[in-house]
Amino acid sequence: MTVEISLLWSDYYLQLKRFVANRILNQADVEDIVQDVFIKINDHIDDLKDEKKLSSWIYQIARNSMVDYYRKKKWDDELPAQLQITDEYEEPDLAQEVIACFESVIQQLPEKYKEAVELSMLKGMSQKELSERLGISYSGAKSRVQRGREMLKELLTGCCHIESDRYGNIIDFQIKWRYPSCSSNE
Repeated sequence: MTVEISLLWSDYYLQLKRFVANRILNQADVEDIVQDVFIKINDHIDDLKDEKKLSSWIYQIARNSMVDYYRKKKWDDELPAQLQITDEYEEPDLAQEVIACFESVIQQLPEKYKEAVELSMLKGMSQKELSERLGISYSGAKSRVQRGREMLKELLTGCCHIESDRYGNIIDFQIKWRYPSCSSNE
């Protein structure tokens, strides 16, 4: 498998750092663990047989590196529950978080655009069907959906940070709480 480590770094560094920081308190140790993860990725990338499992494989390395960290520290207690050894690590489902944000933000659109966007994007109604249902012309329905999408995009980029890798997978998602239009998400 030929994957450049620099691309993996840009796709996964922040996400892995956040993943590790949620489980390890010492920030210096977090950095060390993430560096160790990328060294292991670099050393063993040729061992990965299925590129579709790249992300799970990387998270498994991260989890194992955190287990090693706790073992080196010779903790008397058991490993934290989230680090107990399992066969596979299930990645956080960022897509579900994005969908929840999307559904919340769509409610902030003016009613006529909200209805057009919900019916076309969420319910899968064609713009021709939409025009008939709303009693407006086809070009009017098309225009309403387009304007609604533009408004939605503006609201989403103001409220949410969504980052994807080169494959289109969501790798980072954060709600920007400082924007007033996002306050309904709390």
